[in-house]
Amino acid sequence: MMMNSADSATVSEGQGHAAPTPIEWAEKACEALMSKFEPELLPPDRFHYHQGVFLSGMEKCWRETGKERYFDYIKRWVDSQVMTDGSIKKHNPEELDDIQPGVLLYTLYEQTGDERYHKALHYLVPLLKAWKTNPSGGFWHKERYPNQMWLDGLYMAGPIAVQYGSTFGESDYFDMMTTQALLMAEHTRDPHTGLLYHGWDETKSVFWADPETGLAPEFWGRAIGWFPVALLEMFEHLPDDHKDKAKLVAIVQDLLISLINYQDEATGLWYQVVDKGDRADNWLENSCTALFVHAIAKAVRFGYLDEKYMAYAWKGYQGIIDTLTFDENDSVIIGKICIGTGIGDYDHYIARPTSENDLHGAGAFILMCVEMSLAEQLS
Repeated sequence: MMMNSADSATVSEGQGHAAPTPIEWAEKACEALMSKFEPELLPPDRFHYHQGVFLSGMEKCWRETGKERYFDYIKRWVDSQVMTDGSIKKHNPEELDDIQPGVLLYTLYEQTGDERYHKALHYLVPLLKAWKTNPSGGFWHKERYPNQMWLDGLYMAGPIAVQYGSTFGESDYFDMMTTQALLMAEHTRDPHTGLLYHGWDETKSVFWADPETGLAPEFWGRAIGWFPVALLEMFEHLPDDHKDKAKLVAIVQDLLISLINYQDEATGLWYQVVDKGDRADNWLENSCTALFVHAIAKAVRFGYLDEKYMAYAWKGYQGIIDTLTFDENDSVIIGKICIGTGIGDYDHYIARPTSENDLHGAGAFILMCVEMSLAEQLS
């Protein structure tokens, strides 16, 4: 029997049990995916950001709970992909999406000392030094997408590269990734809404590019979400006195404050196409909401946003919790998640199917819940 979260909370409270805390929701999401997939079988069958974002969330959950089964699960997946010589079993070295899971290697190396993780980092991150770029120096998102910069790309390459610079004393990576972030913000920000377009083609040659600006036509929720999430991860390893940090902090502040104008008043969620909530065929989407909530709460924790913005984060958090259901085994189901999506027009985004417990949606949910748990502890 399917039960929504409101029913579940009512039953639990009627039995004298409190509703789950944010960290308990994070664990429920981890457990749901762990029960569905042996780590070696997490889709897709390669070293890819779908697993990377989910397991990044799980890693943060492990740090908060200390439960070794989460660490062991992460390690088993990584060990199924990273060979003992540090080579990657199956990945595409010309796609930023297949760089991102490398962020998991830092903790594994720190905890185990196994050289495979060290070697894999020294293979993966230096790939960025030879990455193909548009005329302004912006990374192509993929080899098959010449000159296209996507907002998503900063999450795929930024955190792993900045942490590499910090860990191994190679400050060139700081400048490399702050340059990418500034270039992206400069060219994708809309001055009227404060929002960021999904992508930018400087050559204006791809079908979706505006013939004058090269911009994508819409503000897609999840792409916008990756951008501040990436920057806040980068800030954990970027020196405070770096020449670009203040500018990037201002970009995060501006974007998150702008997003608040588009939060749905009734539900607390954000729309698939963020600025068009007045259209009847637009729909509320959980993964972008989770990323926005995570970023707002983390920006408050870091002191970049005033505490008053936590009201919007809690509203978004509760909005997602209110959509949750459970299967016959009482495993949580996170729905309203847009599947992986390229760049297109409004109709393209609106027609995208949704999924349940999709890895990047579950990962976004876990990231949100862990950050809201930290907020709860600080309040």
